[in-house]
Amino acid sequence: MSPETCPNCGADVPRNAKACPECGSDEKTGWSDSAYASNLGIPDENFDYDEFVKEEFGTGQVKPRGIHWFWWAIALALIILLLIFFLR
Repeated sequence: MSPETCPNCGADVPRNAKACPECGSDEKTGWSDSAYASNLGIPDENFDYDEFVKEEFGTGQVKPRGIHWFWWAIALALIILLLIFFLR
């Protein structure tokens, strides 16, 4: 039995249709419960999070963000200069 709307593309499906008139989905490709649930993107029981992270983000080293040591040295030099100027 065909649904009223195609779960694959959302088009209206005529009653007793063998396939969707828009995308061609049928019981094997888009109307069955297993086919509909497989397109939801829900991870299965064998989901490996570490493997997912490697696939999505690669294995390259991440350079830490922060203020470069050069700017810390400049800030320290300015503070020392201001202290010398005000203590005179």
